[in-house]
Amino acid sequence: MSWLDSVRKKIPFIAKRESPDNLWHKCPSCQQMIFAKEYEENLSVCPKCGHHGRIGPDARFDQLFDGGVYTLLPAPQVREDPLKFRDSKRYTDRMKEARAKTGEQDALINARGTIEGFKAVVGVQDFAFMGGSMGLAVGAAFVAGVQAAIADQCPYVIFTAAGGARMQEGILSLMQMPRTTVAIAQLREAGLPYIVVMTDPTTGGVTASYAMLGDIQIAEPGALIGFAGQRVIEQTIREKLPEGFQRAEYLLEHGMLDMVVKRHDLRAELARLIDYLCPGKKAA
Repeated sequence: MSWLDSVRKKIPFIAKRESPDNLWHKCPSCQQMIFAKEYEENLSVCPKCGHHGRIGPDARFDQLFDGGVYTLLPAPQVREDPLKFRDSKRYTDRMKEARAKTGEQDALINARGTIEGFKAVVGVQDFAFMGGSMGLAVGAAFVAGVQAAIADQCPYVIFTAAGGARMQEGILSLMQMPRTTVAIAQLREAGLPYIVVMTDPTTGGVTASYAMLGDIQIAEPGALIGFAGQRVIEQTIREKLPEGFQRAEYLLEHGMLDMVVKRHDLRAELARLIDYLCPGKKAA
């Protein structure tokens, strides 16, 4: 024991100083410790290495819409736990935990507002809600977002983040793949753009459906994008995959993306694209 520790123990009125647990953020990429406030002000992007952290719908909408002003679309009502599924926990209990943790009804939230004066309906998947998994509620919310965009005669912009289909809903979750594809076709029949922004991670059935059907395909830097996991692919083809495989930059280089856009530039880039795809449709 050091002399200072010995003295501190003998003087009871010197209290141990503690800092709040949420004062610092540790970057998962470079391990840099960053003030949480500085990290949030930098749009949850590491100022040292540029790692784009995962963010939820509230933060995304605040960053994207003019003045942080937007209107949430009501969550569609769907049948919950249609298969009465149970593994180590009941599906209903997992849903309750996810709702308590995120404050959201399910993994996809829609909102309408303006982006640099252009009307848009924006959907955001939250990976914090059961891995952003796609089930009946996500499929219904996607369709509702498309219908709202058609009603408003504006683009539908979707921010994807998912581990794939929700296994607790079995084949019903997989049926959301063709369901969302039909909704996208309706949007195109109305002559309205469908813009996809893939965030980390976008995988599984979401990648195999609406995440890869955009008129414009965008990704955030470093986002993991793919269908099956790297280890599964390597075991199947019995070959070592290239460095950076399934990352946004690799997919851009190989023609699967139109652009990789940093979070700080995303709002302006979306406005530019909407202006190009919907000329003369700026909100009054």
